[in-house]
Amino acid sequence: MKATRQILKVDWHSVMDRRLGRHRLTSKDVSGLTSRVRSLIASVERERKTGLHRYRNLPHDAVMRQAVEDFAKSLSRKADNLVVLGIGGSALGNIALQTALNSPQYNLLSRAERGGPRLFVMDNVDPMHFAAMMEFVGGELPRTIFNVISKSGETAETASQFLIVQNWLVRKLGARRAAQQIVATTDAKSGTLRSIVEKNGYASLPVPDGVGGRFSVLSAVGLFSAAMCGIDIRSLLKGAADMDRLVRNPDWRRNPAAQLAIVNYLYYRRGQVMSVMMPYSNALYGLADWYRQLWAESLGKRFDATGKKEVFAGPTPIKALGTTDQHSQVQLYREGPNDKLITFLEVERFDRDVRIPHGSSDAPALAYLGGATLGQLLNAEKRATEMALLESERPCLTIRFPQINAYTVGQFIYLMEATTTLMGRLLGIDPYDQPGVELGKKITYHLMGRPGYEKMPRG
Repeated sequence: MKATRQILKVDWHSVMDRRLGRHRLTSKDVSGLTSRVRSLIASVERERKTGLHRYRNLPHDAVMRQAVEDFAKSLSRKADNLVVLGIGGSALGNIALQTALNSPQYNLLSRAERGGPRLFVMDNVDPMHFAAMMEFVGGELPRTIFNVISKSGETAETASQFLIVQNWLVRKLGARRAAQQIVATTDAKSGTLRSIVEKNGYASLPVPDGVGGRFSVLSAVGLFSAAMCGIDIRSLLKGAADMDRLVRNPDWRRNPAAQLAIVNYLYYRRGQVMSVMMPYSNALYGLADWYRQLWAESLGKRFDATGKKEVFAGPTPIKALGTTDQHSQVQLYREGPNDKLITFLEVERFDRDVRIPHGSSDAPALAYLGGATLGQLLNAEKRATEMALLESERPCLTIRFPQINAYTVGQFIYLMEATTTLMGRLLGIDPYDQPGVELGKKITYHLMGRPGYEKMPRG
């Protein structure tokens, strides 16, 4: 199948299914919003020319891509381990790309089978988790690369991880050799981490200006670990670039981001304030986790875009996994409060499948499974869950992957980012700031004794 034909499809027809009763969307509901969405799409395209929405330039940045490829190539053959130090947008995208595009057993494979280093993403400061990583790579420090990701270098979690690693490397290898094991992804010109890079001669990659962490996976923030671990970042960016062309279309019928934004906004206004993303694929589960941060930090806002009017906006993102959560969450989704819009992620063709054997004569009740595959069963379960939800008047829609590969994953990432921008505009909020996280950071500084924060900060 040619890559150019592997285009994601948004199937939103279920939200117009008559089984939804009063929860059904009508053509009139949708058409009442289309002129506004058309205007917002045009506005975003005009603003891009003035330097806004900078994440949308990333798929087209050939210079950045080449720099990442060349740097990863020079380091990959020298490394058996790659440890990413980061949190939030500096970690979730790396995890999502790895889980989607490499084997679930990647770290267990031999070096020849992997083709790149093992990957460990330290996305928390849990001491047992971090100590276990140190114990595992401790005997291979000369062949372990540490990629610290922070625009400023002052995020407490990432800074603490880095200080531990820096000290450890210097003690074990000496300052000169330690410098060869550290790669910093940070602001290109200023900040605490940039100063450390310049002082110690560490290699570095840039965090792009004007791109928040949750929108940064298609920059060096996410691409470096992907390239190190053998992921085809050219195809990833090609998928995002092709999706960029689709989401520019002012006609919502041909614009998947417009479709998603319209459906999500209409249901949010109706009281479906919980947004469930439910992939029927373990490989896509990390993308659902990445989406949660994208949706929550971008759309959860106390004030409107002027900063003056309180709106307390934002759908609550939830991740679920099919079929696992059919046995833990769907009971709630079908019979609990009708306050959720479920978005399924479905895969048309799995690269690998497993056939179910015909059962023995002593298990006639299982005979119906014989000869089918697990992929067929998984997708049948998805369709069954969708139909059951419709019978309970619970709205849902589907994003359909022809296959899971770098090209389609790049499309998905860009699609959700573009949808977030449109959804933010529809809600009348700024999708690019995150003022709600600042007070927690300041209180942490106070509790940890940072100078200048002697008094307990108040919000």
